[in-house]
Amino acid sequence: MIGLLAVKVGMTQVFDADGNLVPVTALRVDPNVVIAKKTKEKDGYDAVVVGFGAIKEKRVSKPVKGQFPEGVTPTRTIREFRGFEKEAAVGDNLGAELFEGVRWVDVTGVSKGKGFQGVVKRWGFGGGRHTHGSKFHREPGSTGQSTYPHKTFKNVKLPGRMGRERVTVLSQRVIQVDTEKQLVLVRGAVPGINKGVVTIRAAVKKQAGR
Repeated sequence: MIGLLAVKVGMTQVFDADGNLVPVTALRVDPNVVIAKKTKEKDGYDAVVVGFGAIKEKRVSKPVKGQFPEGVTPTRTIREFRGFEKEAAVGDNLGAELFEGVRWVDVTGVSKGKGFQGVVKRWGFGGGRHTHGSKFHREPGSTGQSTYPHKTFKNVKLPGRMGRERVTVLSQRVIQVDTEKQLVLVRGAVPGINKGVVTIRAAVKKQAGR
């Protein structure tokens, strides 16, 4: 299973091989530095640990700096990819060329935060009538019980914090891989804000060649 970290640039439109106009999200793959390799003999499983987003050494504490081998600049983000299918050595820089030939990917990011929201926006409640004299518009309504037990049960849809959650979009089609600009164009929307860090991996539910 191959995977990399990338930055969400934004959305645009491109023409595919059949001349159809396709909405795509551009993901820029900045250098992913291999900072460690885990083996089944030593760690119980095979994995590659990559770092993303270089950071000044003076901004890194000594315990964090100790994770990086000598000669490798500390990074802001670290991810581990199990069962990495490509050959990679510690210190190597991985880029968008890793996804050449891959047609389907899963993209994981942190969704946009929308703050504290009511039930209409957060859960899609229809609300009450908007006619004259109505006393019920956007309120959630009764939540407790009329008889025993006199309480509100857990997991009732109520107002609260919305967004800012880890979201994975499965099986997004790769429209184009631009190795010169280090861009991966995937069909459709990707969770998160522009300039946010996302994880791209080969789709787990679809084979790469289909």
